[in-house]
Amino acid sequence: MTFGMGKSNAKIYVQSTQGIHFSDVAGEDEAKESLSEIVDYLHNPGKYTEAGASMPKGILLVGPPGTGKTMLAKAVAGEAGVPFFSISGSEFVEMFVGMGASKVRDLFRQAKEKAPCIVFIDEIDAIGQKRSSGSGYGGNDEREQTLTQLLTEMDGFAGNTGVMILAATNRPEALDPALTRPGRFDRRVPVELPDLAGREAILRVHAKKIHTADDVDFRVIARMAAGASGAELANIINEAALRAVRSGRTVVQQAGLEESIEVVIAGYQKKNAVLSDAEKRWLPITRSATRWWPPCRRNPPRCRKSPSSRAPRARWATPCRWTPATNTC
Repeated sequence: MTFGMGKSNAKIYVQSTQGIHFSDVAGEDEAKESLSEIVDYLHNPGKYTEAGASMPKGILLVGPPGTGKTMLAKAVAGEAGVPFFSISGSEFVEMFVGMGASKVRDLFRQAKEKAPCIVFIDEIDAIGQKRSSGSGYGGNDEREQTLTQLLTEMDGFAGNTGVMILAATNRPEALDPALTRPGRFDRRVPVELPDLAGREAILRVHAKKIHTADDVDFRVIARMAAGASGAELANIINEAALRAVRSGRTVVQQAGLEESIEVVIAGYQKKNAVLSDAEKRWLPITRSATRWWPPCRRNPPRCRKSPSSRAPRARWATPCRWTPATNTC
């Protein structure tokens, strides 16, 4: 008895009016533009074939963790209106040799039956790592057979079968060159950390789920959260809502959002921390340094008075909105 061994565990999503769409994804305009072309091809393939153009067989989403690669794939599923197969790369890895390759064959067999469709493989580096040149103790026969079967299926499409491969990884340097070459993954879509305008747009998208005060300035919050990913920004909004509930309020205020940034990035504040003599001498210097921030009387810098659990020596200063040209804020 095989108990379903060798069968694909891919989850199938069909067309639905509820779900994530491109309007729910912010801060990645270039990636959305590239994926919107794929959705348009699935809806109107005639105008592309008339021009002699063929869409990429595979699209690889590359970026740091938390930048929204999986959310972009969900948005493609919500916009395309075609069957959407979703599976993780680790689900192909089996203990017995040949089971992973059998899952790959079963997945593509189901996809071809429901074409046109999209197959999304999350964390493809679990099966797409570079193959070792030697054999014996240094190799992994099961993983290499699974990868070889995936390479065969992706490059074995006869013409346009309507099956499009969408994959995501945060380790593109670990992928096998035979997998990332043109003809398999023709297009690589970078999903980078959002800039200032992108962070503000992401904050506004997630803030639709909560009640915010009228004086909340998302521009200031975006400046304070420099370098934060989309997942961290969503966590900041949720942490601010939880902080409001703990304070007996239902509306999130500006101060709550600023404190939430410190919690998400640096950890909770240690109110009963015991400072050493060296830290006691260093803390007044840090506080006095914040007074020499660019002249801003309306929005003075703020410094955290006690360390946090994740950053014991961190001191947090709120950047002011000072304009050097006019010497005003």
